[in-house]
Amino acid sequence: MELIRYVVGRILLLANFLTRPKPVIRGQVEQAKIDAAMSGMSLYQFRACPFCVKVRRHLRRRSLNIELRDARDNIEIKNELVREGGKHMVPCLRIETDAKNIRWLYESDDICAFLDSELDRLKSA
Repeated sequence: MELIRYVVGRILLLANFLTRPKPVIRGQVEQAKIDAAMSGMSLYQFRACPFCVKVRRHLRRRSLNIELRDARDNIEIKNELVREGGKHMVPCLRIETDAKNIRWLYESDDICAFLDSELDRLKSA
């Protein structure tokens, strides 16, 4: 089973590489504003997870620069996800608004919808 998962994961990564979405091109000021708004976010993910690939494609399509954290191969990050987020499940978006307000958002569809709502909020501000 592990071999099958490995092979399918590599096929998924190759397909993702070959069909990468084109990023949105923004002006420097607008991109800097979005980068600043996203600076308190990080995505806990596995490289070959199909749901993580979906979220990473969404990030690229929207030109969102969010820190990626490998929760599979990095034991410290995995432990942080379990300790603070409550479970070892990816993708997971860590949203830090300030030192005391940290939110953990699971599920790829919920993460993509949240990021889109943040972009809409920034555009209307």
